Formats: sequence, C-alpha cells, structure tokens
Amino acid sequence: MRVLTAAQMREADSRTVREIGIPSIVLMENAGRQVVSALEATYTDLSSRRVAVLCGCGSNGGDGFVVARTLHQRGVRASVFVLGSIAGIRGDARLNLEILGRLGLATVEIAGGQDWELHFSDIAKCDLIVDALFGTGLVRPLGGLFETVAGDINGAGIPVVAVDLPSGLSADTPELIGECLRAAVTVTLGAPKLPLVLPPGEAYAGNVMIADIGIPADIIESVEGARLELLTRDAMREIVPARAAESHKGDYGHVLVVAGSPGRTGAAHLAAIGALRSGAGLVTVATPRGCAPVIAAMAPEYMTLALDEDAHGQIGPGALEQVLAFDHDVVAVGPGLGTGDIVAGFVSGLIERGSAPLVLDADALNVLARDPDRLSGRDGGRDLVVTPHPGEMARLVGLPASEVQAHRIEVARTFATSRRLHVILKGHRTLIALPGGQVFINPTGNPGMATGGSGDLLAGMIAAWLAQLLDTEAACKLAVFLHGLAGDLAEADEGEVAMTASDIGGRLGDAVLELSARRNVEKDDRR
Repeated sequence: MRVLTAAQMREADSRTVREIGIPSIVLMENAGRQVVSALEATYTDLSSRRVAVLCGCGSNGGDGFVVARTLHQRGVRASVFVLGSIAGIRGDARLNLEILGRLGLATVEIAGGQDWELHFSDIAKCDLIVDALFGTGLVRPLGGLFETVAGDINGAGIPVVAVDLPSGLSADTPELIGECLRAAVTVTLGAPKLPLVLPPGEAYAGNVMIADIGIPADIIESVEGARLELLTRDAMREIVPARAAESHKGDYGHVLVVAGSPGRTGAAHLAAIGALRSGAGLVTVATPRGCAPVIAAMAPEYMTLALDEDAHGQIGPGALEQVLAFDHDVVAVGPGLGTGDIVAGFVSGLIERGSAPLVLDADALNVLARDPDRLSGRDGGRDLVVTPHPGEMARLVGLPASEVQAHRIEVARTFATSRRLHVILKGHRTLIALPGGQVFINPTGNPGMATGGSGDLLAGMIAAWLAQLLDTEAACKLAVFLHGLAGDLAEADEGEVAMTASDIGGRLGDAVLELSARRNVEKDDRR
C-alpha cells in the first residue's frame, strides 16, 4: 500500500479530476461520507452522541461540512464550528457550507481567542469531536488560535476523529512540528500518510482507517516521486508459496548459519531455529569447533559444521575455505560470531568470494563497520541483505544513532541504493530498503520483541525464505512481516515483559497459519 506525501496526494487528486473526470466535489462528498461510515463502525452508539465538527476554511473543512450534513441527515446531533473567516471559504467547501445553511444546520464562526473562549464550553459538552481543520496542506506549526484549540481539546479528554490527518501533523514528516491534536481515530483519505505509520506522529493518529474516496489505485501507484509502501496482510499472504504434495526437503533449500562463539552459542541456535521454523529444507550451523557439540545438543533438527578456531575459541583462519567448500544455497552470518580480526577477514572474504545469497547480521556488521567500503552487493544487490539495528546502522554510516533514528527512511534508502543491497533497518516499524530506492514499512511487532535473540531469529528467517522463494525482496518482506506477527502472537500469550526470542520462534508456525487465514478456520473446525 503506497504511502504518499502531500505533493503526491495533490497529484493523485488532480489526476483523478483531470484524467478520470471525477469532479472534485464528488471526491469531497465521498470523503465526508466515508468518515461518517468510519464513525458508525467505531461508535455503535453514535446516534445518541452529540458531535462537534470543527472545520477549517480549506478543503479539509469542506470534508467536515459533508460530515456534518450526513450526520444531521442520519439523525445525529451535530454542531458545526468554523475556525476562521467564513467569508474566506471558497470553491467546493463553500458550496457544501451553503448546503448546510439551506438544511437549517447553523454554523458558528470562531475568528479569534475570545470566540473560542465563548464557545469552548459548548464543545466540551459534546461526546465526540471531528477534526476537519487541516489536512495534508499544513506546512508550519500550529500557532495562535489553533495552538490554543489543540491544547484545550487534548486536555478535555473527548474522543477526536481526525479527517485525513490530526491537525498539527505535517504529511511530509513523521516528526512533530509543533502542537498537535491527539486523535482516537484517523480516517485518512485515498492513501496513508507518513506520520500515520511512523513514530512519533503515529502516536497521535490512534486507530488509522484508510478511506476509498474514488481515486483509482492505478493513479496512486503511478504518482511520481520516491516510493514508500506499507506492507499489508493481503500482499504478504500472496507471497507464501503452496507446497506440492510430492515435494521433498531438497526443494526448500539448504541454509548455512555461520554463527556462535564461546558464551554466545544461543545466538547460533536461535538463527537456526528461525530458518527451520520458516520452512528451510535443511539447516546447518557452521560454528567454531569447540562450540559445535554445545549447539548440536540444543536441537536435533539442524546439522553442524565444526569450523577451524583460534586461540580464543572464535573462528580461525581456515574457516573461510571450509565454508566456501560446503554445499549450501543461502548463508546467514554474524549472530554471536565475535569481532576479532579473523572474523573481519572471514566476513570480507565471504562477500568477495562467495556465490550464494548472503544475509549479514550482528557481528558481521560490527566488523564491517571498520571498513564499510567492503560492503557492496553484486548484480544490482539482489544477493546481499544487511539487517542492522539503529546502533549498527550508525556505525556503518558514521552517524550518531540519534541521527539514524531521526532520518531512518533516508539513511536506509541511501545505504541500499549506494551499496546495491537490501537493508532491513530493525526497530519499531522495521524498514526494508531496496537497491532501486523503494522502502517498505512493516506494521507488525511490539515492544516485547526488544529482547536478546530476536534479531538472530530474523536473520535465519530471511535466509530460509530466500532459499525457498529465490526472490530477495519477497523474502525480506515476508520474513519481517512474519517475525513481527509471531511477536504479536507471543505478546498475546506472554505479555510484553515476559516474552523471549524463543517465544517468538515458537509462534512462527502460528504466524504463517494466521497469515494464510488457516489458523482461525482450523480452530473453528475443532470446535
């Protein structure tokens, strides 16, 4: 699902009117009616509520006028307040304002602070507020009257339903640019906007509902500019391949996990479990010789390859040739591997000499941070995936972690395009950046996943899906989505505080069933 900037949304609106022939006033009518449908779906007692509709003087206010009229026609008590000069309202918004007058629905003009003080007591008596003050056109912080309005409404504790965006958010950044209304529900029009899907703006949006107002999907898909998309359940469901009845383990790929060192064998185990639970036909853990018996005892389903080791128990000088000679389809390297000089040479050699797709995680990225120029993909980057958390990304690009967090999309996109590889920038709303510049936002997951081993699990998952799908983009998207979904299922059982990476790994099967809609059906059948 495409996430649009303010300029891209304007282009989509304009092209719908110009190329398709849908008048702008029809789009406004559709928008208002969709908001009312969202209100009815969210508040089953809507007919007994008193609703205050706060309207600006632009198109967003026009949407609000349609909302007020539709509520009025359905028997809901709706009061309309215009913040600004009614005389300045033009175009489609003006026409919808005049319709309100002909229906006998009065509007109250609030031109300044004194008017607001006079009428706020009436608004505070309402059970619901519709925020139709500003849409995607806001480019500067709320000031004066509007800043006061936002502060007072936030303090009143009345549920707010925002039209398109909560007033105070800018469509072009997830960052807060100033005071902002805090919505319980946001009904965004046509396509989601950046601050509705990324922090910190998303915290002000509440439950986001996407309203189809008549803009064709082809137009939304083809608007010019950088591509930012939100992963959806339906799209991810289509990626999961069906298994043929006559298939065998060789059909689903052999994943080699190069991981582990003394005291960190659990990381190797979790990466291998991530690969097994994601459907890899065969999984082998390549690990220092001394670690191999420990890891082999953790699970019977994967194999081990004992690698040459150095005096510290980390991989030794001969490990690279052993791995290159081993028959495998995909390599995941890094979890718990250590950060010594031999490890650094091993990872660089694997990038330069290996032929199989490569997933680089954890310590593999930490050693590459010493010489990031070695990190570059081949053939358009289809065979190389890096999975940094913000701290690891910061070391790779030479920026403070705070800068990476403040510009996550730009940092991930630039690194992916310049290095011709796939970047999975982990964290809340994990990002997937492709060599071609597209960036995807993952909506699944929760804070309970901030626990040791969660990332190791993901590295194995990516390798497993890559071995099966032979499509790096699809493998990254599906693995990240399922990883977060498994975390959500684990959180439902264990809670955010108690859940562990093993809990997440144990829910990966349920996550696939949930995605394919089989889990609930099978439960119903058993009942």
